[in-house]
Amino acid sequence: MSAPAPNFAHLIRLTDDTGLFEHARLAVVRREHGYCTDDVARGLVVTSRETDPSADLLRLSECYLTFLNHAQSKTGAFHNRLGHDRRWEDRAGLGDWWGRALWGLGTAAARHRSPWIRDSALTAFRLGTSQRSAHPHAMAFAGLGAAEVLRAHPGDADAAALLADAATAVGPPGADPRWPWPLPRLTYANAALAEVVIADAAARADDAALDTGLRLLTWLRDVQTGPHGLRVVPAGGWARGEERADRDQQPIEVAALADAFATAAAVTGDPAWQADLDRTVAWFLGANDADAVMWDERTGGGYDGLTPYGPNLNQGAESTLALLSTLQHARTAVPV
Repeated sequence: MSAPAPNFAHLIRLTDDTGLFEHARLAVVRREHGYCTDDVARGLVVTSRETDPSADLLRLSECYLTFLNHAQSKTGAFHNRLGHDRRWEDRAGLGDWWGRALWGLGTAAARHRSPWIRDSALTAFRLGTSQRSAHPHAMAFAGLGAAEVLRAHPGDADAAALLADAATAVGPPGADPRWPWPLPRLTYANAALAEVVIADAAARADDAALDTGLRLLTWLRDVQTGPHGLRVVPAGGWARGEERADRDQQPIEVAALADAFATAAAVTGDPAWQADLDRTVAWFLGANDADAVMWDERTGGGYDGLTPYGPNLNQGAESTLALLSTLQHARTAVPV
C-alpha cells in the first residue's frame, strides 16, 4: 500500500544529549517528566533498523546506546526512570524496561550499520541475559532481542536460552477456542507475546510451536478487527466476559501487531500476513473507528491515542516510535 516514508524530525526533537524525553504537549517537549529506559530502548530498535542512517540518526543511536549502558547495573538489571536532573528515580529492576532494553540492544547488535555500536550493544545484551523476569511481557520483549541476536549470531547460546525461556514464559494457549490467549486478560503490546512464540519456534524449526504462535496471532488479529479497520484493545485492557470499550486505543498496540505480522510474514512467506501489515499502516492513516489520521505530517510526531473525541494530539515518544516502526515495516514489505 502507499504509505509515507518515516519522518524522524520529531524523534530528533524529543532527544537531547542525554536521552529521549517521554512526553510532549502537542509537539513541544515536556522536560519535567524526564526520560525512561522503555522509550530509549524503543528508540534504539527503530534507529538500528535503518539500513542507511543519516548523521542525525547515528547520533540518536549513540545517545540511546549510552543511556542504556548507564541504566544497566552490574547485575544486568536496568533502571527505568531518569529525571531531568540526571538522577535515577528508581532501583534497577527486571520490569518491562529490562525486556525492552534487551530488545533494543539485541536489535542494535544484529542490525546496526556501525560496527562499534553492534559490538557495544552485544556486550550489554549478554550481561542482561544473566537475568530472568517474572513478567511475561518483559520476557517477551527480551526474547525478541534474543531472536535478533540469533539471526546475526546463530550459535549464541545465551540468546538461544533467553529466547526459549521467553516463549515458555508466555505460557500454553487456553483450552477454550473462544479465548485461546495464554493470559486471562489482554493488556498492552499483546502481539509481542505471540511474536516471541513464533520467533522461538522458527529458531528451533518446531512446526507445532509455530502453529501455536500463528494461531494466537490470528485470534488476536480477529478480536482486534472492527468495521472500519483495526480496533485495538484500549488502554484499560479487556478480559473475556467484560464489556469492551473501543477507546482509548494506543498506537503501541498497532505497532506491536505490525512487528508480529512482519515476523509471521518473514517466517511463513504467506502474503496474507503482508495484507495484515498493511492494515496497521492504514490505522495510522485513518482506517480506524474515528476515521482519524493518527500523526502530524508537519512535525513527524505520532498522536498519543484515539479517544472518544478523536486523536489525543500530544506527540510523545511512545506514540511517535510506534508510528515510525510501523512505517519502517511498510517500506520494507513485499507488495501483495
